[in-house]
Amino acid sequence: MPMSLIAPAVNVRLKSVLIATDFSEASAKPLRHALAIARHYGAKFYLAHVVSSSGFALVGPDAVAAATEAGWRNVLQLEDDLAQSGTLAGLRHEVIVRQGDVWEELEKVVRQEQVDLMVIGTHGRRGLGKVLFGSVAEQIFRHADCLVLTVGLGSFQEPPVESTSLVWPFLFATDFGEASLHALPYAISFANDFGAKLVLLHVVSPVGVSEGFRWHTGGDLMQMRENARMASLRRLQELVPQNTELAVKPEFIVEFGSPSEKILRAAETFQVDAIIMGLHRSAHIDMASHALWTTAYEVVRGASCPVLTVRN
Repeated sequence: MPMSLIAPAVNVRLKSVLIATDFSEASAKPLRHALAIARHYGAKFYLAHVVSSSGFALVGPDAVAAATEAGWRNVLQLEDDLAQSGTLAGLRHEVIVRQGDVWEELEKVVRQEQVDLMVIGTHGRRGLGKVLFGSVAEQIFRHADCLVLTVGLGSFQEPPVESTSLVWPFLFATDFGEASLHALPYAISFANDFGAKLVLLHVVSPVGVSEGFRWHTGGDLMQMRENARMASLRRLQELVPQNTELAVKPEFIVEFGSPSEKILRAAETFQVDAIIMGLHRSAHIDMASHALWTTAYEVVRGASCPVLTVRN
């Protein structure tokens, strides 16, 4: 693999972390993760709530004003609860309440405050249609300019950042594409910051191997699969040159099958603390990146650990 395909090393130092909350049960776990990450990096913590104007379109401006006032009461009460518990001690923070289109307002906050990481929650394994803000979370997932950490109800209660026990691995799933290569230095940096082992996974489509076998006049399918596995393993190892500084020796895995299924299975097998994936930033998903987006969508929907998506 040419060295130009290997993204330059980065030393991630998050300066700002934002949690978008609707005060529901699904917001509680992402809130803990966002606070823990902000504290780990000494980042400024933003607690944001947006009162959706669409829900009050037929009621009138008085209802919108009342809802916004209630939003301020709720967010200030949450801030006070966190302060009383000592959670905010020594942590620079700001509470934000906006009124309007939820995603548009959150996008403005991200850009105005130069947010590095946004944390969102889901309602479990029933799809992004059931996420924290419904379709809004999918907009965040697809279009946010910053890093996005999605935390589902099935994720562990205790953020690994604050865990005093053994830190489990991070799983970096790659298709060797440009977006994935852009995300790799972040995966390496986060693994080092948390003292975690980095597991690099590539999933080979069995369709490609079978198609190759149809036109191949020598050898057998099993041998072709093994050749494909070894070639992919070498590419994985080339992604992390021997002089790369890693706190824990990485592990390289090649699987055959559905990418999303194999990523989720590997996450369960290794009991990983997080899955890290690269995504294209473009709002219009072209055919070249469609498979990657579909895989990421299914992983976020089904993961039992937080999923970090990094855009190029």
